[in-house]
Amino acid sequence: MYLSTEKKQEIFKEYGGDPNNTGSTEGQIALFTYRINHLTGHLKENKKDFRTQKALLDLVGKRRKLLDYYKAKDVVKYRELIKKLSIRR
Repeated sequence: MYLSTEKKQEIFKEYGGDPNNTGSTEGQIALFTYRINHLTGHLKENKKDFRTQKALLDLVGKRRKLLDYYKAKDVVKYRELIKKLSIRR
């Protein structure tokens, strides 16, 4: 599996503040970004994998909704997060 428990805890520790704080918006967005980057790399090698393409589009939509929520909640932290994750709007 490409995403181990240790990697998830590392992501949530870095962005959510605590490895057990898996419900934080920042941690969820960071986790989705990691998964999106992984699936993008997979699709570059396997161009006809349409199931993965659908999963990627679903993840991008989920991340977009979370980013919109986070932007409405706190604009300054939103801008810091997208800069830190290198996400373009």
